[in-house]
Amino acid sequence: MKPLDDAEATAVVKESITRIIPDADFTRVGPHDRFRDVLELDSLDFLSLVELLCERTGIRIDEEDYPQLTTLSDSVRFLVGRSRERAPQSGSM
Repeated sequence: MKPLDDAEATAVVKESITRIIPDADFTRVGPHDRFRDVLELDSLDFLSLVELLCERTGIRIDEEDYPQLTTLSDSVRFLVGRSRERAPQSGSM
């Protein structure tokens, strides 16, 4: 699977949140706002989000990774970085 870019990762995060909270208003959420607070995601909603992100990206997200998923920008950075780590390196033997 090819690595995600910022736009793809942003879309995945927003679409996944929208599946949990259909009326999520992203105009209220800045890139550095804690979206769990702004959108009022409880712990079960957050776990559902993590599960959706894993399913949609194929990226493993462990409990110790959760602090990296607090804002939209942090979540995008995490998904892009993790997708690059697991992508096959060109020219490797």
